[in-house]
Amino acid sequence: MKAYVFPGQGAQFSGMGKELYENEQAKALFEKANEIIGFRISDIMFSGSDEELKETKVTQPAIFLHSVILAKTLGEEFKPDMVAGHSLGEFSALVAASALSFEDGLKLVITRANAMQKACELQPSTMAAILGLADDVVENICNSIDEVVVAANYNCPGQIVISGSIEGVDIACAKLTEAGAKRALKLNVGGAFHSPLMEPARIELKEAIENVTILPPVCPIYQNVDPSPNTDPEKIKSNLITQLTGAVKWTQTIERMIADGATEFVEVGPGNVLQGLVKKVNRALPTSSAAIS
Repeated sequence: MKAYVFPGQGAQFSGMGKELYENEQAKALFEKANEIIGFRISDIMFSGSDEELKETKVTQPAIFLHSVILAKTLGEEFKPDMVAGHSLGEFSALVAASALSFEDGLKLVITRANAMQKACELQPSTMAAILGLADDVVENICNSIDEVVVAANYNCPGQIVISGSIEGVDIACAKLTEAGAKRALKLNVGGAFHSPLMEPARIELKEAIENVTILPPVCPIYQNVDPSPNTDPEKIKSNLITQLTGAVKWTQTIERMIADGATEFVEVGPGNVLQGLVKKVNRALPTSSAAIS
């Protein structure tokens, strides 16, 4: 069975999607996106600087567009048995699987990006990558700290990203290092994504999601907060709303997809970060048989 996975924020690079513009269908979608967004995001994607691509109003829709337009240009080749997306990538996966229209998906991503930026500005916050500790050790130490700090991204065995207030993350990094973490590296991000500090953004995005039409996808989607196969539109909406303050359970998602029969993983979008994570999850399983492409 073939599983398609879609990357999240951080996968952007200058020149992304430029080769797709030669395709007439892709060109039409890029131009439609430029019209919806109100500026030529395609120009920034194709030739913008790294700094321009890091702007909130650009990063998330740019990654979404690259992933979705790539999936659509695959045509008959794109026949997923299951899909999943890492954080932002969940929206790309839903559009690629025909649960969301291209226009509605893009508008939700724009709303999400703006809401997250506003939430970041309300309280200084950050994230950190923790390497070399078991999940439960990271969780227990975060839970022992009075400040806001939680396990936010379960990327693969031995790699968790924590998220919270600056003080909370600093305290957690010190305690996790004492507990034997190989590395506790603060990330260059604008805020505490996938933590309770994103609650204002969740409330704003909730209204937009509730007012959009989501159809049953052409195949099951495995969502970040509930890594099990799902095709129910109402459950999909509920999981999307929860996602901003909930953890990205990527390790658990890949484990479940493999258990459900995934034998080939294809990353759709800029970069190949997810390929590396899938390989690490796959290697950690008692029986490893999935292929990554």
